[in-house]
Amino acid sequence: MSAGLYSTRAMLSTVMIESIGPGGQLLITDEIENYPGFQTGVKGQALADEMFSQADRFGAKMEYAEVEAVENLHDDRKLIRTSEGDFTARALIIATGGSHNKLGATGEDEFSGRGVSYCAVCDGNFFRGQDVVVVGGGDAAMDESFYLTGICNSVTVIHRRDELRATKVLQDRAFANPKYKWLWSHVVEEFVGNDVLEAARVKNLKTGEVYDYPTAAAFIYVGFHPNTEYFKEVLDMDELGHVYADIHMRTNVPRVYACGDARAESTRQLGAAVGDGITAALAAFHDLSS
Repeated sequence: MSAGLYSTRAMLSTVMIESIGPGGQLLITDEIENYPGFQTGVKGQALADEMFSQADRFGAKMEYAEVEAVENLHDDRKLIRTSEGDFTARALIIATGGSHNKLGATGEDEFSGRGVSYCAVCDGNFFRGQDVVVVGGGDAAMDESFYLTGICNSVTVIHRRDELRATKVLQDRAFANPKYKWLWSHVVEEFVGNDVLEAARVKNLKTGEVYDYPTAAAFIYVGFHPNTEYFKEVLDMDELGHVYADIHMRTNVPRVYACGDARAESTRQLGAAVGDGITAALAAFHDLSS
């Protein structure tokens, strides 16, 4: 929506293609406290609505459709095939974001935004002084759990193995922190509670014991994948599918840009994604005008 706002203000004819509703990760974020300009925070849905209305006011057109294929990216007119018909454009900004890998545990969707989270930086402050769990054992789990130790009373790491996959420096930092607790060789089978999350139902893989582990929140880090499957054969990507882009958000294909969580080296923060979208739109305006 930031790219749509800036491109329309630059007098470019702009279509935003969205599969469900404008907002991306904002739509699963209840309260946002770290976005500049909102002293007391803002609801994710409310901010998404404001951003959409602003882009709409300047003329960005929204089309609700599922993208099925992207073709002719090297041509002057790029072709986007969707469930609602075909679109062509002289420039294409990839702002498809990404999706968190889910555990697939019972209750995960039910308690999403009410105790189950995929972003400690976004939601950790809501559980200040409380006991929380982190599910995972890689770098993301250790980075995010360390952030939580500065906010929460304790952080219990639930990991299906008996050793971490994270880099050694992150492991050493975690093991030296007294706020950590560890549930080795455990998996979460279910999230339980009344209206809000109250416990993670876990299973000890070595003994078979199943029990409820009380927690105010569960932060899940079992992987995150960019929504870039339509571009794998054309654009340069890292091994996880993030699109490589320069500081102007330009990809290896002329007049194709990547921004936000879809691009490599993204910080996966709202403010950074907004900046990326603006940068991509300005680069597109420059390239179309030259």
